[in-house]
Amino acid sequence: MRADVKLTKMRVAGFQSRRLPPTLRAFAAAATLVCSIAVASPAKDVRTFFVRGQEKEFVLEEAITTDFSLVHAAAGDRHGNLVFNKAARNFNPLAAMAGRICIAQVERLVEPGELDPDSIHLPGIYVHRIVEVGSDIEKRIERRTVAAAPEGA
Repeated sequence: MRADVKLTKMRVAGFQSRRLPPTLRAFAAAATLVCSIAVASPAKDVRTFFVRGQEKEFVLEEAITTDFSLVHAAAGDRHGNLVFNKAARNFNPLAAMAGRICIAQVERLVEPGELDPDSIHLPGIYVHRIVEVGSDIEKRIERRTVAAAPEGA
């Protein structure tokens, strides 16, 4: 999926993936549950190419383009430059680039020039709206888990 989103950023319509065709992604046999109604996925285009003298089948993977992308950043400025915290750097920049309109919620909104240019993870060209939410918002996905200390330790 990460590659499918990355295609949008690069403005590429799709690419041929070396996935084996008898997978659920390649055939319409896969059903997706949408509002209690099973909807069959359309079959994906499968083509055969010669690779090093052997025929191999490739599945056409299309780019994922969204109308809106929502991202959460630790800090940002009014121009839309964002700094993400820890693992949020992995997928948030790609998600922001895949949307036609990117809405960023930031914990700390600063004036332009206050962020170190080398620490910016997403340039403001991809961000269209910014909402300051503060640092005291509920982050339901973040859970602190601590194992119990072994007895005698």
